[in-house]
Amino acid sequence: MRWTEGLAVVGLLAGMGLAQTAPPAPAKGPMPQAPSLPSVPAPAPMTPVQPPPFVVVVDAAHGGSDTGAKIGPGVLEKDITLELAGRIRSILKARGIDVVMTRQSDADVTPADRAEAANRVQAAACLVVHATATGSGVHLYTSSLGPEPRTAFLPWATAQAAFVTQSLKLESEVDAALVHAAIPVTMGRASVEPMDKMACPEVAVEMAPLVAGHVTTARPLTDVGYQRQVVDALAAALEQWRSDGRNP
Repeated sequence: MRWTEGLAVVGLLAGMGLAQTAPPAPAKGPMPQAPSLPSVPAPAPMTPVQPPPFVVVVDAAHGGSDTGAKIGPGVLEKDITLELAGRIRSILKARGIDVVMTRQSDADVTPADRAEAANRVQAAACLVVHATATGSGVHLYTSSLGPEPRTAFLPWATAQAAFVTQSLKLESEVDAALVHAAIPVTMGRASVEPMDKMACPEVAVEMAPLVAGHVTTARPLTDVGYQRQVVDALAAALEQWRSDGRNP
């Protein structure tokens, strides 16, 4: 077919309405957008971890029906220990140290309750206060338990085993402060209630009369000046313990 004939056919078809036309171009519109992702909030600033409060537990030994040793005529150990514990609390609070006392009156307190009081507050240090009519100066004792690793759950009867190493370090601090105050010191290991059940660095402090020596003058347990001298040394040791960051 010649081109002229082809054009005539197309013209004829167009006249008959049969000619093919190109499909209409799609309408132009905005391009589809990708679905938006949910926004992620900015991370909150981290809150600095606060160290646990520095709390000292002071356990005045004996009390109530448990009179302890007889120190002298009309003088019982339970009364001396309560008096000393009160002095320790006063001087520590004056220096900004929180204190928990296991007893504040002439009351019966079981060893288990004493240990529970210390463990509940997660004490940074525990002083178990005793008194005796024998010896001279201050006797320091730590638990005779062997050291054990600290775990999430400590056996109740031997909880102190996980803190023995720290207790020996605390004892060393107390010893240094007492020696600096010219107070004779002897140190030992013992299993004394409620020490083995306490989950904290602890030292038993047993105060004896001061026997006259080349650097000491004889002074009874009831001497207020002597008591203050011992208490000042204990407070100095605990302040140093706090400065060293010795929290459990």
